[in-house]
Amino acid sequence: MNTAKQTRILRAKCVSNKTGLSKSYIYALAKEGKFPQSIKLVEGGTAVGWLESDVDQWIDDCINANKEQAC
Repeated sequence: MNTAKQTRILRAKCVSNKTGLSKSYIYALAKEGKFPQSIKLVEGGTAVGWLESDVDQWIDDCINANKEQAC
């Protein structure tokens, strides 16, 4: 069995579904430095995506921050 972690790139719709945030809000947060930056998928193109590991870490950080505030 292969236990190596795979790197996945998520497009905006998938990131939106995973986080529950609208695409426009994701872009706004990223612009403010409050969400992981997207990566260009093609040099000179407009297609972008996010590393799934970065999005997962952001979600975990949000959960942990909320837990700390609740104490």
